[in-house]
Amino acid sequence: MACGVPVICSNTSSLPEVAGDAALLVDPADVRALAGAMERALTDEALRVTLRARGIEKAGRFSWEGAARKTVEVYQWVARLSEEFKH
Repeated sequence: MACGVPVICSNTSSLPEVAGDAALLVDPADVRALAGAMERALTDEALRVTLRARGIEKAGRFSWEGAARKTVEVYQWVARLSEEFKH
């Protein structure tokens, strides 16, 4: 996504939440659905343009720095809870 490549990904686990409308979501066990999504991505120029733009924008919301910051916040929250339960 960050490179401006249209993305096709699984519609299971956390991927739909992460990709949202910036990717074509398919059942990973459905070969026909995957093939259909690949065909759409290859033949539909308007779809490619839309997915590229949405993907770059969506990918811009994620960074290693942001992930580290949120991880530290969770650790700090757990530490505060731990201290509260000690008393």
